[in-house]
Amino acid sequence: MAGSTTRRAFVLGAGTAPLLLRGAMAQAGFPSRPIRIVIGFPPGGGIDILARLMAPKMAERLGQPVVVENRPGANGLIATQGVAQSEPDGHTIFFGTTGNLAVNPVIYAGRPGLDVERDFAALSLVASLPFVLVVNPSVPAKSLAELIAFAKTRPGEILFGSSGNGGLPHLSGELLSLQAGITTRHVPYRGSAPAFTDLISGQVQFVFDALAIAQPHIESGKLRALATTGPKRMAALPDVPLAKDTLPSFEVVNWYGMVVPTGTPAAIVTRLHQEVASALRQPDVAERAASLGLDLVGSAPEQFAAFQRDEIAKWGGVIRAANIKVE
Repeated sequence: MAGSTTRRAFVLGAGTAPLLLRGAMAQAGFPSRPIRIVIGFPPGGGIDILARLMAPKMAERLGQPVVVENRPGANGLIATQGVAQSEPDGHTIFFGTTGNLAVNPVIYAGRPGLDVERDFAALSLVASLPFVLVVNPSVPAKSLAELIAFAKTRPGEILFGSSGNGGLPHLSGELLSLQAGITTRHVPYRGSAPAFTDLISGQVQFVFDALAIAQPHIESGKLRALATTGPKRMAALPDVPLAKDTLPSFEVVNWYGMVVPTGTPAAIVTRLHQEVASALRQPDVAERAASLGLDLVGSAPEQFAAFQRDEIAKWGGVIRAANIKVE
């Protein structure tokens, strides 16, 4: 019996030895070529700007170019699935949003590359940013409580716009309706810009979206800010109250996180996390991020993995309660 156990252990050890050797060799030579940070959105958005700030900082320490690659389309599915199928050697990173990494896995459950725990290894929660709730000035509401009261007098008549079906701005509006007990109608657009165009013209009554998009219109007086959705007031909008001051459970924080394909050696994940955290500590990165309303995080991989699971559960509940489906 003892001999059999020893032989079995030897055979198992022989089988795993090549895997361990390949992992050690990959780690020793990492990185051996340029690293790609893949984003599922066009250039110019907040996540793209942050990636391009971080890339040269990471490249300097890694000794290889770090290239930002934009692969927009299909609510980020093209980029997500492409990275999931990449070689798990640390040379391809997916930089995604709440929508990519917590909403899409629920809405598109079962599709390849969308099981976060199976298809990806968490790298870091990079940054977070609350939304701002803005209304057209013709709406007779100077606060979130007044908007809710106004909506209750017109059930089904109040329209809210968003950058598209299933995105976090859409889910924010649905969460407001659920928690406030109001009936509103969602109008999806192909991006934030057309949603804001129709909000300014009065075609829709309110929108949740990022400060960087809303702030110029708030400053010009074209839109009125009623609330922000984070756990604390925004430095850029210190006089605008929190949504949770009116609805204590209402908190929406969009976030940007990095993942790599499952099977990436743990030592490479650790190294990449260190370089991400180092880039986020650079003063020019922090200063530019603050101007975009971003709170930089840089959490450890295990912390980000736990956070992702909580976010998937939270938004999955909203999606089911609102019966959201995306074809």
